[in-house]
Amino acid sequence: MTTYKDIRGTHITTVTTDPPAPVNGQMWYNSTDQVMKGLKSNPAGAWASGGSLNEGREQNAGLSVGTQTAGLLYGGDTPTPGGSVNTETYNGSSWTEVNNMVNSRRSGGGYGTQSSAMSGASFIGNSGESNKTEVWNGTNWTEVNNLNTTRSSGAGAGTSDEGILFGGNNGSNDVAVNESYNGSNWTEINDLNTARRNLSGIGTTTSALAFAGSEPSITGKTESYNGTNWTEVNDLNTSRTRPGGAGTDSTSALAYGGAAPSSSAATESWNGTSWTEVSDLSSARSAGGSSGTATAALYSGGNPGKVTTTEEFTSPVETTVTFTAS
Repeated sequence: MTTYKDIRGTHITTVTTDPPAPVNGQMWYNSTDQVMKGLKSNPAGAWASGGSLNEGREQNAGLSVGTQTAGLLYGGDTPTPGGSVNTETYNGSSWTEVNNMVNSRRSGGGYGTQSSAMSGASFIGNSGESNKTEVWNGTNWTEVNNLNTTRSSGAGAGTSDEGILFGGNNGSNDVAVNESYNGSNWTEINDLNTARRNLSGIGTTTSALAFAGSEPSITGKTESYNGTNWTEVNDLNTSRTRPGGAGTDSTSALAYGGAAPSSSAATESWNGTSWTEVSDLSSARSAGGSSGTATAALYSGGNPGKVTTTEEFTSPVETTVTFTAS
């Protein structure tokens, strides 16, 4: 329905201080500063610096999970080879070290929230691919029943007591294997269409997205999961491995960073049909930890350099601008 504001616009008012909650396109005259101002919205979003990790790392045992202001990052490859057991939580401004994982690991799959998460299938230390699974209850990690297929470099979606883990490499070949966890056991279900490793995943057990990876060539292939089957949908614009991923279901997501083949800053937004390029990361990198939604995401750590860098994505971004006469 057309509103009065749509027809007549927003009137310019005179104020002594900028309004606390202007709307997009609103203009006002600030008599204190003696300038005309307005609010501008950037639908492409933007990345901003966040708090640094306590331990630089890449190839996390599972992507960090949660939201932009409540993330969890665990395991990974650190400057000391062999994988890490360290776990850190994020509160929107800083990372805090909490209780360690049971097994040191890297290149695994994970999903969940800061208070309830899952990590499964990875390199355990230097011993190769694993089928070990651990559950996080907000305080401690506990080993639970193993996956059916030993592998590393897969991706996951869901919550700690109801999730799926798909793709990866079994030490010899890339796999399309998809397994579902019910809070107790893993069950093999319908596979991905394309076997691959170093991919990313987001969503739930009934609405998930798998994208990017190696098969073994670098790919931008994207598949959507409806709780029963995987369907190939439109590819990423930039093929890559180990990107970050954020999103709550298969209708909206964000893919960022990755190796294409060198580290990339490319960020793309998924609307349920196609990918669109939006604002790049400030720091090109791959294999970091990611969490959040398609409009409020987090990316921490990564390669090159096993960095501690954290960036936060927000879309749309609203800024106050000052108008000057030319």
